[in-house]
Amino acid sequence: MFDSPLIQPDQHWVLWAVLFSAAAFGVLAEKTKWGAKLSAVVITILATFVLSNLSVIPTDAPSYDIVWSYLVPIAIPLLLFKADMRKIIKEAGPTLLAFTFGAVGTVLGTFIAFYIIPLGAEGWKLAGIFCSTYIGGSMNFVASAEALQLKSGELLTAGVAADNLMMTIYFIILFAIPSVKFLTKRFPTHHEDNKDEINETYHETEDDNKIELTDMAKALAISISVCAVGFALAGLSGIKGTGILIITAIVVLIATLFPKQLGAIKGADKIGTLLMQVFFAAIGASANVIVVIKVGPVLFVFAAVILFVHLSFILIAGKLFKLDLAEIVIASNANMGGPTTAAAMAVAKKWKALVIPAILCGTLGYAVATFIGVAVGYWLR
Repeated sequence: MFDSPLIQPDQHWVLWAVLFSAAAFGVLAEKTKWGAKLSAVVITILATFVLSNLSVIPTDAPSYDIVWSYLVPIAIPLLLFKADMRKIIKEAGPTLLAFTFGAVGTVLGTFIAFYIIPLGAEGWKLAGIFCSTYIGGSMNFVASAEALQLKSGELLTAGVAADNLMMTIYFIILFAIPSVKFLTKRFPTHHEDNKDEINETYHETEDDNKIELTDMAKALAISISVCAVGFALAGLSGIKGTGILIITAIVVLIATLFPKQLGAIKGADKIGTLLMQVFFAAIGASANVIVVIKVGPVLFVFAAVILFVHLSFILIAGKLFKLDLAEIVIASNANMGGPTTAAAMAVAKKWKALVIPAILCGTLGYAVATFIGVAVGYWLR
């Protein structure tokens, strides 16, 4: 191990090369027999995770921030060009119900973890923060930490590292769940079994593989313009986390009102999927196991208990309400990672009818998770 990474955070071009190469590696490896079992996303995450924990690349860099702040928002409209809301709105209800179960499971997990794992004087603050981030995503980690006034640099660093590491591990678990025979025999698997039929909702044809320069130009121009308008409106509202929701609303409205015009733009989803692959590369790179081991291994266990209870609860509740396994998995992803990771997973698994529910549920988590996490923290105080 090196005291500092081989590639420094300010070596932007090198880091961009690593991120895009890892994304390309995942896509290419998925074409192999072993890669198909893991998926391009998991391979990409593991690639950068190994590089960061071998100190080849940094766990934090401006390049990663750019991925979160710019590439992901651009990807979302691209993935929704063919999303005629009238045809897929029926899919949102069950996913939202699963998302609610997931949030309840996170709250229960937080209470259980708090009472069995000692965290010290600041424990109630950490509990509130982890509860928040596992209902809405990493964005809520920062917001709830500020709201709960957690000032300890070591605790915050260890908390972020534990969160990122658990997110990486949990993503891998979520991607594996739809292949677990014990679960597939006990849950409906409509989305997985009929994904080719469901994807016809998006009017995909072989012609979509013939991407013209004009298609790429129109796709990127529209997507970036929607982002510009969306974030401008979010800035006027003054409410954090609303940008993605507004962007989603705009592009879905356009796709619903003008399905033929927007749907005629070929290859937009492929560009969006590539950008999401780069996002997963950044996720893997940011998970630093060393900091957790040095500063606060107990936080890793604390997070693991919360997520174990969360997953157990959402599966049990989903079974009782006869929810599809894909809906449960996407809802759980939205709880933990927010709209971006949930949407990316829906695309990676080819559950395209779940892309909009993933984004809507994840964005709802952005909006409410900080309030819930802070409330839980003060309750435990």
